[in-house]
Amino acid sequence: MRLKLVPESTNVNFFGITYITVGLSAMAMVASVVLFLTMGLNYGIDFMGGTTIRTDSETTVDVGVYRDALTPLNLGDISITEVTDPTRPDLNVAQIRIQAQDGAQAITNETIQAVKAALTEADSTITFPSVESVGPKVSGELVWTAVEAVVFAVLAVLFYIWLRFEWQFSVGAVLALIHDVTLTIGVFSLLQIKFDLAIIAALLTIVGYSLNDTVVVFDRVRENLRKFKTTPLQDVLNLSINETLSRTVMTSVTTLIALISLFVLGGDVIRGFVFAMIWGVLVGTYSSVFVASSVLLRLGVTRDKSKPDNTSGNQFANIDA
Repeated sequence: MRLKLVPESTNVNFFGITYITVGLSAMAMVASVVLFLTMGLNYGIDFMGGTTIRTDSETTVDVGVYRDALTPLNLGDISITEVTDPTRPDLNVAQIRIQAQDGAQAITNETIQAVKAALTEADSTITFPSVESVGPKVSGELVWTAVEAVVFAVLAVLFYIWLRFEWQFSVGAVLALIHDVTLTIGVFSLLQIKFDLAIIAALLTIVGYSLNDTVVVFDRVRENLRKFKTTPLQDVLNLSINETLSRTVMTSVTTLIALISLFVLGGDVIRGFVFAMIWGVLVGTYSSVFVASSVLLRLGVTRDKSKPDNTSGNQFANIDA
């Protein structure tokens, strides 16, 4: 028996509540900007600077044990990552990043010694081959690089959709992406979740996911525009979204199942990234259906009506205008 989250044939009038959905999206975007300007983001070590300590050990790295050993020191944001050293495959290597303390470029020597003592107590075979600091200048450069990455990704999407479809489609897709990224930043500002380079990677992934959903809908819209040359654009958009609704819901639900499992079982290291992905899937699916299509309806598209399709009236007989 096949699992069907959505019936094969649906007849939902997605544009019957356009003013509500567009209004809610606009208010959510404004609220996100206000939250960003007032509360700001809770930047992680990547964007705030700090100290990186490399550790080598003869025993397997246990991130949980390391974190428990450092928690009593109250050092703020700590990132612990197990890495591989190709020159010493016999060693178990970890990278510990500690945020800058009280605006200083690096933690003090006394704090470093306390960190080493705590980790040595947890693992007697541990050694500390290097200690490096990331200053405010490098962190500031990372912030601008991250912003440039997101902006260039959106511009690339604009150019790609413009070439594949028409400029109206590209504007709708890009506004949907801006909507998704803005709301994601707003949620991170509201909840004060750590914002680091992993979240930038999540934002770029959200851009790709949302674009994929939007292109699927737009591709069906383009096909139906060729088939039903004289049918009102709103009816064509409604039909196209309904025809792709089953695929959209199934893709989103299966992706969310995997992401929720990672969020619950993956631990603190990837929780921020996974949360951003979960939120991105939800708003990306919403924007593909309501935001991008509403913008396209508002802008309109150019169609060749020289050869009207006489069957279009029957095809849309059951769709609410």
